[in-house]
Amino acid sequence: MNTAVEQSLDQHDKDIINALQGGFPICERPYLAAAKELNLTEDELIKRIESLLGNGALSRFGPLINAERMGGGLTLAALAVDEENFDRVAELVNAHEEIAHNYEREHGYNMWFVIATETPEQVAQTIKKIELETGLVVLNVPKLEEFFIGLRFDL
Repeated sequence: MNTAVEQSLDQHDKDIINALQGGFPICERPYLAAAKELNLTEDELIKRIESLLGNGALSRFGPLINAERMGGGLTLAALAVDEENFDRVAELVNAHEEIAHNYEREHGYNMWFVIATETPEQVAQTIKKIELETGLVVLNVPKLEEFFIGLRFDL
């Protein structure tokens, strides 16, 4: 989070970010339950989350789902894209519903993205489609072992 955005957060925003990193209620009205814990109304919590997403304080708000445990496929992939074609290739890659994240990096492989699919076989199919559409070879970096770090950011 950039310093200007962090400085614009009031204590309620910081409390929301700190509290909801550790989980979200699973019940009929989860926003209401979370809001009560934060001494907010349900509408206020929803509006504040929308604002945090809108101003870039949060990049996403949602569950982390283990695709592999659900029978799906998951891999980290990368492309080496020349600068003049970067935006065009990013659009092609991001047009695939299987793309979960896509980041530019300062490296020979300068476009890194996550492919999450309903079945393990669809990972290879998605890679093949991206290669055909872009004319580039996808570097497939599948996970060999999973580690849970439990990263939190306290404001």
